[in-house]
Amino acid sequence: MKKSYSRGLMFWFTLLFVIFTIVILAVSGIVTYFSEMSNYKTECEKNIRNIGEYLATLMKGEGEDVFKYREFYMDHYREMRIDYGFDSCEEARLQFVKLFSKEYPGQALGVDVRIEDTTPEIQMAYYTYKHEYWLLTFEKARKVFNIPYSYFLVMGDERGRIESLKPDQDYKQSVVYMIDGERTLDEENSVDGKKYLYLGDTYYNGRDDYRLLWSTWETGVKQDGYMEWDNEWGHTYGYYTPLVINGKKIGLIATEIDVATVNSDIMANTFRLIGIIGCIFIVGLVFMLILIRVRFIRRAKRLEDAMRAYSETKDPAIAGEYEKAFQGSDEISVLGRGFISMIREVEDHMKKMIRANRQLEVSRKREHEMSELAVRDSLTGIRNKTAYEREVYKIKREIESGATQFGIVMVDLDNLKRINDTFGHEKGNIAIKNVCGMICETFAHSPVFRVGGDEFVIIVKNNDYEMV
Repeated sequence: MKKSYSRGLMFWFTLLFVIFTIVILAVSGIVTYFSEMSNYKTECEKNIRNIGEYLATLMKGEGEDVFKYREFYMDHYREMRIDYGFDSCEEARLQFVKLFSKEYPGQALGVDVRIEDTTPEIQMAYYTYKHEYWLLTFEKARKVFNIPYSYFLVMGDERGRIESLKPDQDYKQSVVYMIDGERTLDEENSVDGKKYLYLGDTYYNGRDDYRLLWSTWETGVKQDGYMEWDNEWGHTYGYYTPLVINGKKIGLIATEIDVATVNSDIMANTFRLIGIIGCIFIVGLVFMLILIRVRFIRRAKRLEDAMRAYSETKDPAIAGEYEKAFQGSDEISVLGRGFISMIREVEDHMKKMIRANRQLEVSRKREHEMSELAVRDSLTGIRNKTAYEREVYKIKREIESGATQFGIVMVDLDNLKRINDTFGHEKGNIAIKNVCGMICETFAHSPVFRVGGDEFVIIVKNNDYEMV
């Protein structure tokens, strides 16, 4: 008997792409590498734009807290001591949590206490943690996206280390590297084996040489184009993304990337090879698409039709209608059967939810009825002593807040005992109801309570209060 093997979706795609790759590599070889070079510069430019926007989005997510962080940093960076070699901000976070919990037990930052209202020690711990967090974020972005440099600039601030500028250099054209993607050792304060980061690094970036930087900052809008220069990382392109939160310009996020110089011979070879590679791609893609369509796409379309039909009609009968179409062992069949199973599970769940909602409605109705009975006098239908006590508690709170105006009227039915003894309790009940009716008619705009057998209390409010 011939052994049968399951040919899954991954097997067929892998087989097709391996064959296709071997053909392309055999024909083009190293030429493929050079053809990619023609797109490299454009891709690099896109990358540094996207990385800057990504970092700006992260910082905008923290709102005003970023502005407070910048202000605290600029005022206190000379006092901050951050370990030069730290690789996690968890220790700094735990130190802040410890200090905050001790000073404000049971309270939450940003809810019960603002950071600016805390002690200087807590603020220092909090913004030390924040700086470590953002520095690690910028460093991770640098590694993940394979760029040589990413940093956050504070523009033209006299609180920077302007002593590093030359006498003829205006601090208003300086930039402070608040978040520096390349760590610098603070040699002055790094003593006794402890190494700290150098913070507040300040440089003069004159408008004539850094026009793109300053136009981005002054307009608060991303500019077209890039800063281009040669430095220790090679031929570099830099891009600036303004960080604006709630209308406030906070700073600039700068990203740089190395772009290789593509000479004219490489470009000529690239264009010559495009035709060759294009023909191979066309032949290969046509063959691949035909095979994928015959083997997979038609059945995937069947699954799409089932999903669309269920999305539009929510008819569980669709499960039975399409079930026979997914009897194979490949991934599309497994996915189709999973979808059919999901339809049935959803239908069962909806039925259970409907039953549960009905039971809940019945329970709520019963609860409401019981609640009404608890505060109603069974004889007269007006509120009873329990309702009166609740009203008294409510009025006490209103009195404490100085926001109420009311009066109290007490009515007692005389000779109720004599009526009961002489004419019977039924006549006594009629007397109570009649008196209750007169009271309710007289005080039509105020709550009336029966607090005893023949005792009534009226909390006079609204128009009744004005008439008393």
